[in-house]
Amino acid sequence: MSVKKVTATKLLVFTLCLIPFLLLIWKGFENQLGANPVETITHTTGDWALYFLLLTLAISPLRDLTGKSILFRFRRMLGLYVFFYALLHFLTWLIFDHYFDWFEIQKDIFKRPYITVGFSAFVLLIPLTLTSTTGMRRRLGKHWNQLHQLIYVIAVLAILHYLWLVKADTRDPIIFALILIVLLLHRAWKQRITGINTK
Repeated sequence: MSVKKVTATKLLVFTLCLIPFLLLIWKGFENQLGANPVETITHTTGDWALYFLLLTLAISPLRDLTGKSILFRFRRMLGLYVFFYALLHFLTWLIFDHYFDWFEIQKDIFKRPYITVGFSAFVLLIPLTLTSTTGMRRRLGKHWNQLHQLIYVIAVLAILHYLWLVKADTRDPIIFALILIVLLLHRAWKQRITGINTK
């Protein structure tokens, strides 16, 4: 694929990834966020953070199935969108749920298990995001791969966060968990066959 086509495809993927955020803004201006706008924003941003997280982890298996190595060109972008939507999810909770009440925030983090694991997942995302550049990958060398294996820990924590959050209908978090299990099994199989750690 030519450089121009790759650039155009990246721009298209970037725009598509931004659509959920733009739709939230549009719904906000049109008063279409429902009876509880904060809850709608919280759930939407959390869902999309998980979608992009699993999609990022699926790049390697999709490459193996299709033979299309070009998919790797979009993995960093998708990973950054994981952080983008996770950040929106966190800020919604921080600002609109707690109004920067640091005492209540601290109490929530330590007393509610679903917030504890969700906050932990978000904190672990930060060093991965900061080291996502080519320059940081070069500087860290083999330690870069070791650090970025945390993405699997983050995925487990994020799904636990979702599972413990819902009270009755656990279908969605269970589906996410099953997808993650498949991705983990693929990674284990690939590592056993090739001896190479993959994301």
